[in-house]
Amino acid sequence: MSQELFDIYDEQGQKIGTVPRDEVHAKGYLHHSFHCWIVRDTGQGRKILFQKRQDSKDTFPGHFDITAAGHLSAGETVADAVREVEEELGIPVRMDELTSLGVIDYYATGTAGGKTFIDREKCFVFGYLLNLPLTSYRLQEEEVAGLYETGLEDAISLFEGNIDSIPASGIHSMKEGQAESKIFDTSLSLQQFVPHKYEDYLRVFKALKEL
Repeated sequence: MSQELFDIYDEQGQKIGTVPRDEVHAKGYLHHSFHCWIVRDTGQGRKILFQKRQDSKDTFPGHFDITAAGHLSAGETVADAVREVEEELGIPVRMDELTSLGVIDYYATGTAGGKTFIDREKCFVFGYLLNLPLTSYRLQEEEVAGLYETGLEDAISLFEGNIDSIPASGIHSMKEGQAESKIFDTSLSLQQFVPHKYEDYLRVFKALKEL
């Protein structure tokens, strides 16, 4: 199967080529990504949703991350990348329903599947207030291991270092033909999240309070 291709950029934001995904992460080329954070209002306050990455992912497998996100494939615009929300979560979304939360420069290194990676991204970040219960989502099994929600204020306290863990409810992704996912309770700690900068998480979380 042919590899996905990404456009890569120099420090001034000028496109300098198109490269296979593996090479982008092996050599640390700067590329673009789309982030969509989903929150909902409940009788217990505003909740934020995190996805759990599948163990097969080539960066930070098994970690908790943005509700829906993905790289821009070669030739795509940020508006094209809104497709990631429906692909990963089964919820159709239009770009005009999202609120821009700005751009984040991201850099991380690590090892996955025995390979070292260097991930350098310019991330276009959006928020979405969507009042749906967890069981309304249909997760893309290949990409998403589960979907979890927790109190937005709890998430802020966690990343500010005020508490060690937070309660969460989750669903696992289901294979084709399986019955509806059942909600279960768990807890999340900082070490389980993709290591974006804490200040970037907090800036986004605080902006999501205002949606």
